[in-house]
Amino acid sequence: MPQQNQPPVFYKLHIRNMVCPRCIKVVSEELEKLQLPVQGITLGEATLTTEPSQQELVMIKQKLAAEGFELLEDPKAELVEKVKIAVINLLRSGKVEELHVNLSDYLSELLNRDYNMLSALFSAAEGVTIARYMVLQKIEMAKELLDYNELSLSQIADKLGYSSVAHLSNQFKQVTGLTPSEYKKSSAVARKPLDQLQ
Repeated sequence: MPQQNQPPVFYKLHIRNMVCPRCIKVVSEELEKLQLPVQGITLGEATLTTEPSQQELVMIKQKLAAEGFELLEDPKAELVEKVKIAVINLLRSGKVEELHVNLSDYLSELLNRDYNMLSALFSAAEGVTIARYMVLQKIEMAKELLDYNELSLSQIADKLGYSSVAHLSNQFKQVTGLTPSEYKKSSAVARKPLDQLQ
């Protein structure tokens, strides 16, 4: 009797500090240099069609470390990275204003974990709460949008899910020390890489 084809088994690499499309490109290039069978790459994760050998894993770690990434092998660290990526993806999707549930419910449902556990784990690992991390990400994105000079402050506030321009302005000033209009006039406040926000 002929054997039925088994579905392919994929091996997932969880990677810290992958926070933008450029990161995906860099990781993809590094894995290609190692001639690994890459099935797909998304933020925080690379999927291989076969499990790498121990020697290949060592080489992957070295290549990623040289580019500022880290291969995660601890399930808790992987979960913290998934929270970061979920927050970044939510903001980049432009759907924050459409999110009719709060962040805790959104993350709980998306990651299928209790929010209190996620929150405690995240705070212990990152030194900031998930809510604070979300605020820092929003302000960095607000800076980016101000730099592009394509949207009004009101449109930026809407895009990032703020209830008003005043709310955005207050939070912006708390984080940067400047109002959004002062920021636009000043080149003194450099934007931080997303993986260095705390």
